[in-house]
Amino acid sequence: MPGTAPGLVLVNARVRTPELSGHTAVAVHDGLITAVGDDADARDWRGPGTETIDLGGATLTPGLTDAHSHPVWGLEMFTGTDLSAVRDLDELRSVLASAERRDGWIIGAALDHNVFGGRPIHRALVEDVLGGAPAFLRLYDGHSALASEAALKAAGIDGPRAFAQRSEIVCDADGRPTGHLIEHAAMDLMTPVLPAQPYAERRDRLVGLLTSMAATGLTGAHVMDLGGHDVPGLLTAVEADGDLPLRLRLAPWCMPGATADDLEALVRLQERAGRLWRVGGVKFFMDGTVEGGTAWLEHADCHGQGTDAFWPDPAAYSSAVRHLHEAGIGTATHAIGDAAVRHVLDTVEVLGAGGPRHRIEHIETVPDDQLGRFAALGVVASMQPPHTAYTRADHTDEWSKRLGDVRADRAWRCRDLREAGAHLALGSDWPIAHYDARQVLATAQAPRGAASARHGLTGLMALEGLTTHAAVAAGEERLGGRIAPGLRADLTAFAVDPVEAPADETEQAPIRLTMTGGRVTHRG
Repeated sequence: MPGTAPGLVLVNARVRTPELSGHTAVAVHDGLITAVGDDADARDWRGPGTETIDLGGATLTPGLTDAHSHPVWGLEMFTGTDLSAVRDLDELRSVLASAERRDGWIIGAALDHNVFGGRPIHRALVEDVLGGAPAFLRLYDGHSALASEAALKAAGIDGPRAFAQRSEIVCDADGRPTGHLIEHAAMDLMTPVLPAQPYAERRDRLVGLLTSMAATGLTGAHVMDLGGHDVPGLLTAVEADGDLPLRLRLAPWCMPGATADDLEALVRLQERAGRLWRVGGVKFFMDGTVEGGTAWLEHADCHGQGTDAFWPDPAAYSSAVRHLHEAGIGTATHAIGDAAVRHVLDTVEVLGAGGPRHRIEHIETVPDDQLGRFAALGVVASMQPPHTAYTRADHTDEWSKRLGDVRADRAWRCRDLREAGAHLALGSDWPIAHYDARQVLATAQAPRGAASARHGLTGLMALEGLTTHAAVAAGEERLGGRIAPGLRADLTAFAVDPVEAPADETEQAPIRLTMTGGRVTHRG
């Protein structure tokens, strides 16, 4: 290997590129891969200052990237009492009765819609166990919440309101709020009165979270939000003291009502960057969630809901995407329902060939006639296999009941999209599901709940979803996603081969090493 000796050499590995390459050694210098070969080659690469790490036969893959995560905004969402393990209303009431108070508030996160057993979500179901404390409980989907009477009063919410985007303060027949707040604009009314997290606490929690993510093999994440106007400053401050454990690519939101000036501000935001983070792309919402009745469906759900888009004027969404497209900026659009997916594909089709890459997030139910359009239009499918755990194979869960059997049978069609030629990027959507990258790999191969086993990916397809296809989704296939000289030294070492091992073994596999930008961020 000509030139400067590498700073680090990894040996005694089974190197996947993500295909099995037959190589056993990788050289790294100044954050880049400089050579790939065997252990005999590695002896010639070393110089006086070269560090050597023996991986003990571990399988070395390109660094895993979570293609859809919320590590900054998610810390706000996932705060207070963890309600993810609560399974029924009695258990919820018991947990809330003894829940920790913060500044007098009960804050809860990750509450499953199925806990209510089909009942309408209403504060009266829990009010008597709160002792008069204001309570704000986020449901797991991140698109709805339950607020107590005292919380509603604190925020001045006393009846229905009109919003510029798809949002609702659910009220009873007399116009009194039930406490059920649906979608972002309604939930945001609570923000000014909720207990604030001190800056130092946010910073420490962020670094701790990213470090824990690295321990599962993650080297990067596509962050589907900006996380607040001060987040670039927060990331800059973290990097002033050291390096981030993960490479982060942030996509700020564009919401209904955005003006030309707002769009230009999003264009200018793309210039913000640090050593391991950058703003890249813009996030849209074309709909909400199935469980909340806000997924945009071609036919209404079983409650007669789901026929409205998140953007009241879908043409305004298409115009905003065109504005960004012409500025060279790719977009990521949340589209869960079949009508939402179709509209995004129609929007991209009108843009014509060339230009930045666009992607659709979630795609929880999609008909046959839309599958081939992803590859034809160059639209990346970004999906989160762990979401299947919120559904049931017998369709008795809220997601499946709302859609009905026909659409529930089209759940999370990962394999069908791959076989139709689409690039399929995989992620967790933390905090909606756990960030553990091994869990993403495992559920991609062995879907749970309503998602049929026939939609499962091969081990190689799953690995590609977190490596090569994730790189394509970010427009970074020439920078990373593979193990090859000149690419980023973002690497993950597994105790098992994640392509060949059964899904349940991959899910529990020790991570021997995680490296981001040539720096070891986890060593098992």
